Amino acid sequence: MKLPIFLTIAITAFVFTGCVKNESQEAILFTSGEEGYSNYRIPSIITAQDGTLLAFCEARKINRSDSGDIDLVLKRSEDNGKTWSPLTVVWDAGDDTAGNPCPVVDERTGRIVMLMCWNLGSDHGRDLHAGTGKDTRRVYQTHSDDHGQTWAQPREITSAVKDPSWWWYATGPGVGIQIKNGPHKNRLVIPSNYTTQGHYGAHTLYSDDGGESWSISDWIQPTVNESQVVELSDGRLMMNMRTQGVKETKRPYSGYRSIAFSDDGGQTWSDPVADDELGDPVCQASLIRYDDKHLLFSNPSPPISLERGPRERMTIRLSRDNGQNWPAEYVVYEGPSAYSSLTKTTDNRVGILYEKNKDIAFARIPFSHLAQPK
Repeated sequence: MKLPIFLTIAITAFVFTGCVKNESQEAILFTSGEEGYSNYRIPSIITAQDGTLLAFCEARKINRSDSGDIDLVLKRSEDNGKTWSPLTVVWDAGDDTAGNPCPVVDERTGRIVMLMCWNLGSDHGRDLHAGTGKDTRRVYQTHSDDHGQTWAQPREITSAVKDPSWWWYATGPGVGIQIKNGPHKNRLVIPSNYTTQGHYGAHTLYSDDGGESWSISDWIQPTVNESQVVELSDGRLMMNMRTQGVKETKRPYSGYRSIAFSDDGGQTWSDPVADDELGDPVCQASLIRYDDKHLLFSNPSPPISLERGPRERMTIRLSRDNGQNWPAEYVVYEGPSAYSSLTKTTDNRVGILYEKNKDIAFARIPFSHLAQPK
């Protein structure tokens, strides 16, 4: 029986339009000014153990500012991103700021562990970065045992994961990983960053007990910021980081992404170096392992320059050699675009949740579109 149109809309909640078989499909998932929020930023997407896609972001009540009344919200898809649930709130911190979602799936149990951050809504970002806020950035953790339908009450873990000398602190934003091979198999690893006196830095948090307890890695410094981590085929981990140049340091902004490596499961890291193929307009980026042979990377990709370029031209790149070379790319959107998060769907497409203009879009892209040379 054909359902009335109003009932069809209520059930699907969100659908793609103009879909063509085996072609890219895209739609706006979070529209600024709708569903009770002024703006949406900081996307994160992950595929649950049962294949459900979980699309998180910061829902900003009043304006686009990084501080103020900000909730962490979620939409779910049980059909590889063709339709989506209504918006639900994972964490409402009242008038304060809840954000920087960084989830990871523990494949042993199916539990989704998510780290996130909090600050007073009245503390501006510049004060938090300078250590002059009324309070500081704090770190919290939640989890879901039903593929994102319900979430545990957030619990604070700041003292376990944040050095007392750090001012600003951010998990991700993006996703964490679970190590699949080697002596640290099943370890959960969360990429994070901080600021303190004189520099920006990055690090990882790692847990060998499913997120019950966490350890802090060595610091990666200076002039690196928002980060993502991936396991390489040789067992090493690679961190890919936003390059936050500071004139006073010996490592100014280069126009390229920064990378570092760990051969002990994320406990210690090499000094950061520039990736001479991946440009960086001083913006967050995403990095995932698609399968045993391929890495995928996404960020806005204007022409590489020593000057801070515009955030535009959202691009996904592909590597077949652990990130040494990136010979193929796919331009998702030519216009203004910023933060992004990648995932692999159970129908073997590439999903990307990204900031498009002032909204957050989700695109489903056949892997074959990415495997073509430049």
